[in-house]
This record gives sequence, C-alpha cells and structure tokens, in this order.
Amino acid sequence: MKTFLSDGITLAYRDEGQGEPILLIHGFASSSHMNWVYPSWFRTLTEAGRRVIAIDNRGHGESEKLYDTALYPAPLMAGDAARLLDHLEIPRADVMGYSMGARISAFLCLQAPDKVRSVVFGGLGMGMVEGVGAPEPIALALEAPSLESVTHPVGRAFRQFAENTKSDLKALATCMRASRQTISADDVARIDRPALVAVGTRDEIAGSAAGLAALLPNGSALDIPGRDHMVAVGDKAYKAGVLDFLERRP
Repeated sequence: MKTFLSDGITLAYRDEGQGEPILLIHGFASSSHMNWVYPSWFRTLTEAGRRVIAIDNRGHGESEKLYDTALYPAPLMAGDAARLLDHLEIPRADVMGYSMGARISAFLCLQAPDKVRSVVFGGLGMGMVEGVGAPEPIALALEAPSLESVTHPVGRAFRQFAENTKSDLKALATCMRASRQTISADDVARIDRPALVAVGTRDEIAGSAAGLAALLPNGSALDIPGRDHMVAVGDKAYKAGVLDFLERRP
C-alpha cells in the first residue's frame, strides 16, 4: 500500500485499475483489504473498467493509530478522503462507503460536493439521521480484557470482528466514542448527487434504506436480500446493484 499525509497524519491507500475513478471508504473496525479486497470489490470494479481507490481510515488498517477522540469525528475523516483525491490529482470521483464509511461519504458530499460525482451509501440507511445506538457498549467491549468477558451482543460482535481483523483495539475504542455523528434530514436533502442506499434486509443496525433514499433529491434504494450488517458488503446482489447504478448515473 502507498501512503500520504493528511493534515499531518500518515494514511494508507490502494490504487488499482484504469478508467473512471471510484473512491471506497470502509466501515468501522475494518480496512480497505477486509472491506473491499477480500470480498472481491476491487476485482469487480477493475474488471468493469474502473480505477479503484480505497483508503484505510485513520486508526484502521495500515494507517496511523491515534488515541485522542478529538481526532476521530466523521467530518475529519471526510477531510482525509478529500485530501486523498487531491493527492492523486483526481478532481471528481464516484464514492462508495460502507457503514461508518457511508457516514464519512455523506460528510464528504456536504463538505466537498464538487469532488463527488455520485455516491453509494452501503450498510447505512436512516441510521445516518436517527443514529445507530450508543457507542459506549461497543467501546467498552473493545477495551475489555478478553472476548469471553463481553456480554453485550453488539459489543461482542464488534470485538470479535476487530480481533479477526487484528485491529488496534485501543484506537478503535477511541474512534467509536467520536465518529458516530448524525446528519440532519435537512442536510441529507442537500446531497444532490445521484445516490444509491444499499442495506441488507436482515440488517438491524443500518435503518431503512428506503427512508434515507426518500430524503435524497436523487436517491434510490437497494435491498440486499437475506443479509445482515456484517455480511451484506460482499453480496452479489449488492455488487450487481452498484454496477447498474454506476452505468445509469449521469
């Protein structure tokens, strides 16, 4: 992976393929590899003739680990994404984020709309506006002495995922406490780029895809059949829906 400096923080990224660029932004406790390489998104998109860029968010993957909550709000991570496009001299790209990455993508749309050609919000529907639950049980689960000592079901799921990805648990706990900013319905309505909201039908975290799509001036919803939050990202229906969306968007 290559690296660049974003406001003094060293961040890692991947850049493969040729053609129209798409920037991928992964979810919490994941990485560009776990979210986009392992589930074959890079192969799917490069074979479709696209240049694929994916960032490791601060505190994740091969990027610098930070332990100050002031450094993890989602709008700051949206700034990282914008600076990566500037670093690569890409004036405008399609953008796809999953879960936390979808929230970051929304802030990118609000902060730097001219850099976004279209946007896919994966794994996050009305939770973007209404919230997705308290962060503290997850943060405490990440700080627990062991997975076996965690009883909170959502916290346990995230702790297990973080261990599987060999993540820095302290950095993730710090991020969790700082990164779950909601976006008002009025601000969502300002995101005027072509937008697709893709959520698994068994996802109990994301909130309604159709509800968020209805707030977006150019939004549409995609149900990912039979998938929950953790596995929807690699689903074939999700990939097919995104490829179709990218072909249809202006």
